[in-house]
This record gives sequence, C-alpha cells and structure tokens, in this order.
Amino acid sequence: MWKPPERIKHPLLDTSWPSAEEAAGSLLFSPLKVGSLTLEERTWVPAMVPWRATEEGFVTEEILAWYERFARGRPGAIVVEATGIRDIPSGPLLRIGHDRFIPGLAELVETVRRASRGHTRLFIQLIDFLTIRRRPEPEKFFRRYLEITDRHRAALGGDLSDEEIHQHLLGLPDEKLEEILTPRELESLRKGYRERVTDTHLPHIRDLPRVLPGLFAQAALRAQTAGFDGVELHYAHAYTMASFLSALNSREDGYGGSREHRARLPREVYERVREGVGLDFTVGCRFLTEDCIEGGSGVEDAIHFGVELARAGMDFLSLSRGGKFEDAKQPKIGEAVYPYTGPSGYECMPTVISDQKGPFGRNIPAVTQIRRAVREAGFDTPVVVAGGIGTWEQAEGVLERGEADLVAAARQSLADPDWYRKTRLGRGEEVRRCLYTNYCEGLDQKHKQVTCQLWDRLDLEEPDLRLSKDGKRRLTAPPWDPERRA
Repeated sequence: MWKPPERIKHPLLDTSWPSAEEAAGSLLFSPLKVGSLTLEERTWVPAMVPWRATEEGFVTEEILAWYERFARGRPGAIVVEATGIRDIPSGPLLRIGHDRFIPGLAELVETVRRASRGHTRLFIQLIDFLTIRRRPEPEKFFRRYLEITDRHRAALGGDLSDEEIHQHLLGLPDEKLEEILTPRELESLRKGYRERVTDTHLPHIRDLPRVLPGLFAQAALRAQTAGFDGVELHYAHAYTMASFLSALNSREDGYGGSREHRARLPREVYERVREGVGLDFTVGCRFLTEDCIEGGSGVEDAIHFGVELARAGMDFLSLSRGGKFEDAKQPKIGEAVYPYTGPSGYECMPTVISDQKGPFGRNIPAVTQIRRAVREAGFDTPVVVAGGIGTWEQAEGVLERGEADLVAAARQSLADPDWYRKTRLGRGEEVRRCLYTNYCEGLDQKHKQVTCQLWDRLDLEEPDLRLSKDGKRRLTAPPWDPERRA
C-alpha cells in the first residue's frame, strides 16, 4: 500500500474508558431512528469483504461464522459486505442477482438475529461493478487484445500485416510504445483492461442508466424477502455508481458533466428501489466525501450530493473517502489492479505510518461539512462517519459535537468484535485495540480470507476451530465471555 512520503509513525491515541453508568448515559449508546426502524445504539460495523463466499457467490459456513462473531458484540447495526446485484461470475464475493441466493442470505439474517439476541439490525450493501481484467503478459496483450488500427500502421510505417505489427510492438521499448499506443491501450498493457462509465461507445455502458435502477430494485426486493432490515446502496470508491458521481464522469447523455447530471442516476436508482420495497424498509447509501484523485470530486461535490440524496429520501448517508482505480499501483502480471494501493486508497484506510495529519479520524472534517449542509437544507437524515475511529473519546466526541449521528469502525471492529459491548459494559480496559498497520488490508488485496494479526494465531487448538485455507490462521476472533473478568 502507498505511504505518505513523510512516513511519520504515529502512536495509538491515548484513551480512557467509561464506567457502565457513564456509557449508559452517553450518546454512543443511545437509540436513533433510521428510516422506519430504531437502532438500539449508534454503533455501526460497516461493510468489509472477508473473501469467504463460494466462487458462485453463495453464503458459506465461514460467512455465517464471520457475521455471527460480529453480532455477538451487539452493535446497533452491521452492514453485510458488498454484494453483487448482477447474476454474473465474480469470484468469492456474495451475490444477490438471482432468487437462488435468497435462502443462504435468509440463513445469514437468522444467524445474526440469534447471535445478537435481536439487538442488532442488519443491512446488506448492494454493489455494481464494471469489467476489469488482470494485467496481461505483453505477448498476450499484443496478439490477443490489441485491436490494430490505421494509427498503429501509420506510426510504424510501411504496409505491415497485423502479425508483423504485433511482432514489431513486442520488441519496442516503453518510450516508443508511449508514442504509438493510446493512453487507454497503454493502461490496458500496464494495468489490465478496465471499463469506465464514460465508455458510451459500448452499448452495455451506454445503457447503464436504463438497466441499473431495475437491477438494484430487484436486489433490494430479494434482501427484503431474505429478512434484512434494509439495504445500503454502494455509491462509493472505485465502482459503477461512484464513477457516475465523480467529477471525472464526462458523459454527454444527461448522466455526466454537471453535479446535477452526475447525481441523476444515483437518485433514479434510489427511487426505483424505494418504489419496490416501500417505506417500511430502510434504504441508505454510502458515498465519498472526496475522490482524492486528480480531477476527481471534492467536498463541495459531496455536500451537493448529500443534500440531494437526503432530499430524495435516503434513510441514512454513510461516508467514506478515496479508494479509486485511477491512482492505483501497477499490479503484477496476472493480477488485477487493486483500488486501495495508491494515495486515494491510503485516504480510505490510513495507517500509523502517515503524514502530519495522522490516520485517526481523517474523514471527520469533511463529514462534518456534509452533515451541516444537510441539516441547513432542512433534513434530519442520519449521517454515518468512518475512518480511523477506535477510542471512546473519538466516538463520543463526534456525536457530542454534532459531526455525525452514527459511528462506524471497520478495522477496530475486526480487531475486537466485542469492543462496543465491552465499552457499554464498563469493560473498556479489555478492548483489543487495532494497531492500524493494515495487515487485514494486505490479505484483502491478495483476495485471501481476511483476519486480524492480533488474534488469528491465538488458541489454534480450540475445538472445532475453522482455519484459513492455508491451515495457519483462525477465521474468527476468540470468544469473549462477559460473565468472566480478564
């Protein structure tokens, strides 16, 4: 993962923990209405992809155990990982693009209900993504993927056959290839082919505004049938809907260019979903405070989007930042580009090796501006903040200052799925604190089953313990018994 050039090592924040009485009187552990339902507390486990589904996208025993473990900590809400809305192969990621996925998802809902004893609400994150291919061998790229055009012929001179052009290009140094290939061809060679929402010369890309609202609506109906409390529409990071919101979206069909046009499809998707599921099913979204890339959207864009999405009727707004393909690191040959390896990816998941600002609460100032604008526009839509939050003072302070309404913690919840519950019970000194080294992100990047370095080698002799595919790591955090003192 990219690191800031300053490479300042930041210590974990000092913290103290509340007594059970102090926690009971806090905002963090107070109820909040989100759409038609009420969360018991304002604690939130955001979507994380653990790489535990089958290759066909079905729920597995490992998936059930993953969410069961978070549910034992009884947060106010858990958001199930990004789940594909199309019925297409997408590797070991959950899918919801067909009715055959409903039984497994219903079992997941029941597992969380049982493990949390009904205290935790469960949402599922719905995502669409476009085609991306692995970085090819140069010979494979030139012989199979590169479409020879008159531009290539003119650049090389002479009346050459396609085979001769392929062979000639294979022998050229990088500086010559940069003169002959287009920027997109160079990218496909160096990083792998990637579709964009601006590729409107492709019929299926041109038709996205016509197709996506129905796909999202059908997926939301399946989630409702499976028993989820609501859905989170994935409008963030490197994927389709975030790309429509981005300032890089230059489509000329009324779905790109101005902020109003870029927000058009996200609104239409929401409206179709709401039409399908009705008013008694919670529908929110996750989007970015900033793209954190050259030419991308900034906070002013996000302020506009936040107000418009609240006006449309979203039940909550969950805010992240960065995580884009445009500045991602070049992958190795045979691997796909990963959108969290560049500076924007760092902004999404900053580590203790950082710049002067440090990694903790890095997204809070931008979230504060967006929430303020939403309130000034007359909407009370709950706003979820995330990003380097792992102490009582951070979480409660955000709520006391009115910077957000709900506090999400991914890495800290992975480090200790019981941390909210321990804090609520006055047992904060027992919290296993995230080190923010991004060990987990490194596993995610390699599409390995995600675990935490703080617990994945502990108590490996535990009976009936599920281990990672390499047999070296436990897949869930050790159990915590609130009846027993540490």
